[in-house]
Amino acid sequence: MPRILLGSICGVVFGVIVVVMMLPMEFSDKQAALFGAFLNRFGVGFVIGAANLPLPGWATGAIFGLLLSLPDAIITKAYIPIIILGVIGGALIGFAVDRWGA
Repeated sequence: MPRILLGSICGVVFGVIVVVMMLPMEFSDKQAALFGAFLNRFGVGFVIGAANLPLPGWATGAIFGLLLSLPDAIITKAYIPIIILGVIGGALIGFAVDRWGA
């Protein structure tokens, strides 16, 4: 499967998982928060699928997961959960794209 397609599919799955985890939370604008979180996590998968760094896939994923999670973490001041989820999800997507992407 092409890397960018696999990364995009993984990003959709990652985004849905994060949105489901956020459903019980309270936000002033819940729809915007959920949509923003989904787009961020989809973006992590898409960028990992498009990237071709000279690193192991999991490391590439972890780096992009961290970098793309930092703005949301800074804005919300929820550093630990957003960054940890971004790094772990990115590493898993990077591993999958490296292993099964063509």
